[in-house]
Amino acid sequence: MNAAQMQAADNSTISPNQREKLYRLLKNLRVEARLNQDELAHRLNKPQSFVSKYESGERRLDILEITCVCAAVGVSLSEFAERLERQLRGSNTL
Repeated sequence: MNAAQMQAADNSTISPNQREKLYRLLKNLRVEARLNQDELAHRLNKPQSFVSKYESGERRLDILEITCVCAAVGVSLSEFAERLERQLRGSNTL
């Protein structure tokens, strides 16, 4: 299986609803930390558009970037994973 086929297979198992839950959680973490997008971007040493794009789903984050976002909002990666898992529990696929 080539890289394009693997990506297509991965995308077919993740529903748009699940992605929306991820984006909502990322935004909620920022809001709970009482940060606006610009403040969080500053902590990440990124432009404000970086935060806007991943919160809207225009840009995906890899696990290392998620780890940085978690640190910037004061949440451990394990807490983030637990919260995401709770939100996804009602979904059919992960």
